[in-house]
Amino acid sequence: MRILVSNDDGYFSPGISMLAEALRPVGDVTVVAPERDRSGASNSLTLDRPLAVRQAANGFYFVNGTPTDCVHLAVTGLLAFVPDMVVSGINLETAAQVALEMALRFARAPLGEPVLLNVNVPDIPPAQLQGIEATRLGRRHKAESVVRVETPRGDTGYWIGPAGGAADAGPGTDFHAIEHARASVTPLQVDLTFHGQLARLPDWLLR
Repeated sequence: MRILVSNDDGYFSPGISMLAEALRPVGDVTVVAPERDRSGASNSLTLDRPLAVRQAANGFYFVNGTPTDCVHLAVTGLLAFVPDMVVSGINLETAAQVALEMALRFARAPLGEPVLLNVNVPDIPPAQLQGIEATRLGRRHKAESVVRVETPRGDTGYWIGPAGGAADAGPGTDFHAIEHARASVTPLQVDLTFHGQLARLPDWLLR
C-alpha cells in the first residue's frame, strides 16, 4: 500500500514524523507537507504563483504553499504514483496509534468507495483511550466576536475570535466520544449538493 502523509503544521512538526513512522509497517510512506505552519489554510489553493518543492534530509518533501497545495501536487504529478490512502495530521502520540489502527483496518477491509474519514482523538495517554466510535459531526454555536487591538503604529487590527462552544454534543457525536475518552471516526463525502432542494429548485427559478 502506498500512503501519502501531510499536515497543516509543517514538515518539521514532531507529529508528522510520529505519524509517518507509525504507518511504515502498513506500506510505503511519502510525506509532502507545508514548509511552515499553515493551520487554518485547509482548502485553499495557491493559484497566483508557482510553487517550490524541496526535499529535507529525512526524505520529507516540503512545499511553500498550503496543505491542499501539498496533496494536490502529490496526486497530480509530483509523485510517480497515485497513493492508496492520504493521512493528514497529527498533534498527539495517541493519534499515531489510532491512525495505524485505521490504516490496518483499511488494508484488511477497504471501504469499497471513496470516503473521507474525519478522525478525532482525545488528548490523553494511549493507555487511557476507551476505544474508537463511529460518530456524526456535532455542531458548534456561532464563533465568538473578533477582538480589536491597536498596533504599535496606531492602526486597528483584528484577531479572529475562537470557535463557538458545542451546540450539539449529545451521544453519537464526535464531541461526545472525545469527552468520554474515545476516538471518533466520522465518514464524510465530497459531494456538497443538497439533493433534497435540487428537485424543487427548477420551479423556484420560474417564479
